[in-house]
Amino acid sequence: MTDTSRPRIPTIDLGPWLSGDPEARAAIARTLDEALQTAGFFLVTGHGVDPALRAGIREAARSFFRLPAETKQAYEAKVGGRGWLGPGAEANGYSEGTETPPDLKESLTFATHEPFEDPVVNAEWYAPNVWPTEVPGLRELCEEYLGRMAELEKQLLTLLGEALGLEPDFFSRHMDHPTYGFNINWYPGTEVIGEPQPGQFRIGPHTDFGTVTILDRQAGKGGLQVFTDEGGWEDAPFDPAAFTINIGDLMARWTGDRWRSGRHRVLPPPADAPAEELMSLVYFGECTPGTIVESVPAPVGRVPHEPVDSHVYLRAKLDSITVE
Repeated sequence: MTDTSRPRIPTIDLGPWLSGDPEARAAIARTLDEALQTAGFFLVTGHGVDPALRAGIREAARSFFRLPAETKQAYEAKVGGRGWLGPGAEANGYSEGTETPPDLKESLTFATHEPFEDPVVNAEWYAPNVWPTEVPGLRELCEEYLGRMAELEKQLLTLLGEALGLEPDFFSRHMDHPTYGFNINWYPGTEVIGEPQPGQFRIGPHTDFGTVTILDRQAGKGGLQVFTDEGGWEDAPFDPAAFTINIGDLMARWTGDRWRSGRHRVLPPPADAPAEELMSLVYFGECTPGTIVESVPAPVGRVPHEPVDSHVYLRAKLDSITVE
């Protein structure tokens, strides 16, 4: 019998977790384990990231996205690269094998700022980040934010290790030099993108590919929805102070499918609010290149997947959503 008293997507306060009280920590671990078996999502508060920093990034990024297309094209990149992803560059529904129209968004995309010692890894996964000269304040804001995201990711991965009943560094020890990604996603209204096509979303239905995603989102009618077997598609809960966290395909595989990769989508601009404009800050946590991901064995894990190289796996996933 399902316990309907617990929300499918709970809010976890990091304060009691970090304080070290054993009973509080055990309760949080249980709640998290249950949530990740159903929706693959949770909210996190008590993270200490200044809301003014998040607002500053949005303000700077918005001034870039409002520039003429020909100006932005100087920074054009492909999925998995660094720079501007313009309209039509990406269709996340492709990752599920669904031929959807391209996603109704633009993105500024960045990744790890530190090169790798291995020249082969460096050639594939490192390039200098591209910072638009038209918005000179964006770099400093983003670099501060990314430093906070790296700290938060480590805290979350420690929490996830303990939620599985494993050693606290079970996941976090593989994150010493990750290839993290960071997208600033702009979802303009229909005055910019036109009327959505049938089956077209701001971001089509998909699961993320890596370990954990840390999302700072805005509430909207054309906003985030999460899929569960019990509830189907439902609007994700929103708390302006919280980050929305979901686990990706690699983490689900790592747990032997005990936890499910959070399936989600972002709705198109709503017919009754066509000018709605939203912006999301999305940090994609990844591993150090060369990490071999082996499923946790039973009784914790449920499906013994073949071991994979985390970044061979990730590259195949990124290629799958690129619109040629």
